[in-house]
Amino acid sequence: MLPLVLYDIISNLPGNQFSPNPAKPRFVLSYKDIPFVTIWVEYSDIHIAMKSIGAKPIKRPNGSDVCTVPVLSDPNTGALITDSLEIASYLEKTYPEKPVFPNNSEPLIRAFDSAFMSLILPSIKPLFQRSMEIMSPTSAKFFIGTRSVDVPLPWDVNFDADWKLLEKAYNTLYEWYQKTDGKWIMGDTFSYPDIVIACQVLWYKRVLKEDEWARISSWNGGKWVQLLADAEKECKLA
Repeated sequence: MLPLVLYDIISNLPGNQFSPNPAKPRFVLSYKDIPFVTIWVEYSDIHIAMKSIGAKPIKRPNGSDVCTVPVLSDPNTGALITDSLEIASYLEKTYPEKPVFPNNSEPLIRAFDSAFMSLILPSIKPLFQRSMEIMSPTSAKFFIGTRSVDVPLPWDVNFDADWKLLEKAYNTLYEWYQKTDGKWIMGDTFSYPDIVIACQVLWYKRVLKEDEWARISSWNGGKWVQLLADAEKECKLA
């Protein structure tokens, strides 16, 4: 079996990875024991680089097309897939061992993914600000231009209000987890929603300042730090 190829965003951090969306297929690939390699791309080069390999663009709210990452290339089938959720779906169908959509749960998990992102998005500005700070100057400028279409500037004001909004979102998420009998969203069964949440927390851990990360680490009795650690162990990334 030839290794699959995952395209991810380069950064100034050790090990590069920080973005939650490319992290999701990395967790899925590792959990399923699928060999893969990572190709790191400057944020400012994503559109050109992905267009050059034939990746499918996505439609922006303003009607424009843009290529994004993650993109996964599978030399074993010739498939080229864009978007973390679609990559997970492809991997589930093509490599069904160790499912991340157990018991035909993909429709419900897609609804969960949408609900979770709607919950988090209103408080995302501090994370965009910190992500910009760990990119090269050229990529940071491009990142601002791209992301400010969806999340208007400025990003570096009213942080306290944003943190309170984010904490409120995680209080809601905590209530969802409290309705299960195990440590995962599906009780004792590890699944893609746990990966989605873990990768979001990994983003915070990688880009936030020490006091900011400590603040999130304390929420809900340390639930989210523990979830990340458990998911990394489950996916053999710890």
